[in-house]
Amino acid sequence: VAVMITASHNPAEYNGMKFCLKNAVPIGEGSGMEEIRDLTLNGRFHQNEKKGRIIKEVDFLKKYLAFMSQFFKTGYSRKKIVIDFGNGMGILDKKVFENFPAEIESVYLYDNLDGNFPNHEANPLKKETLFDLQKKVLEEKADLGVAYDGDADRVGFVDEKGEIIPMDYLIALLAKEVLKKNPGGLILMDLRSSNAVREVIEEAGGKVNHCRVGHSLIKKQMREEGAIFAGELSGHYFFEENHKAEMATLAVITLLNLMNETGFKVSELVAELKRYFHSGEINFEVTDKKVVLEKLKEIYKNGKLDELDGIRIDFPDWWFNVRASNTEPKLRLNLEARTKEIMKEKREALMTLIKKPLS
Repeated sequence: VAVMITASHNPAEYNGMKFCLKNAVPIGEGSGMEEIRDLTLNGRFHQNEKKGRIIKEVDFLKKYLAFMSQFFKTGYSRKKIVIDFGNGMGILDKKVFENFPAEIESVYLYDNLDGNFPNHEANPLKKETLFDLQKKVLEEKADLGVAYDGDADRVGFVDEKGEIIPMDYLIALLAKEVLKKNPGGLILMDLRSSNAVREVIEEAGGKVNHCRVGHSLIKKQMREEGAIFAGELSGHYFFEENHKAEMATLAVITLLNLMNETGFKVSELVAELKRYFHSGEINFEVTDKKVVLEKLKEIYKNGKLDELDGIRIDFPDWWFNVRASNTEPKLRLNLEARTKEIMKEKREALMTLIKKPLS
């Protein structure tokens, strides 16, 4: 068993623990976390006179750097990247960036450890936390901007124009590079992702399945289905080479490799994914989530239903997903359509249905 002390991307006042078994198999929902929670709340701790031992791996960093170096390619063209560590644990990966080929110049933001996160919350999901990175990318005339979350398992990206890259688009871009080594491989994409993600992956010769939201669920599905890569809208990117676990810095290297091999700027790589219009995630506080989901299923029964996570219903020119929060009395809506007009029309209709009492 391995334990990481982490509160993920939560603010400074939070802390917690993340458990995993051999080969990075997570202990999460449905795989033991509920039992650990109940034992802890009830104070039922195992008493043993013989103490266990802590294994301290003194050469961990050296082994990690050797592992990461295998993903560097040769013949890089000159690139400049700006990396915002947000005062979080991603700072430990500075050694990886310092070992980059000489053609890759790295510029750092907030690269001193400070769990109070004095400059901004280390959460690339929030646009306001990326303002400094966007500004620095433009000032430096950089080719790419990178932002880590607090414990460096998630990552967000900004293109050379200072524009935020949607995290589902990264699933497609990273998958294209991964598929070069694994032609025809299976990719798992967050079911909230744009249809353009599936299309681009299939155009690159990959197979695609939807996956639920949640890192432990995704890792489980990758093992069950033999997937070689997976991505989540939160900025988790999961690689087969890392025991099917998320690895933010490997996502950075993979994107740099794709940029170098194609010769395209990030904005040019992203351009092919701008095929549809997405609503973004919209949250609703509801008292009875199940009642709302059942009513929506009835109203939109003519579409293609997928109940992998909440409900996703597809029509020829649009789709929507409504899923319940695991921790709050909320429903989350995502919607996409071929035109902005259809997206707005369907978004307003669904918002009205979810907000009002359904009977």
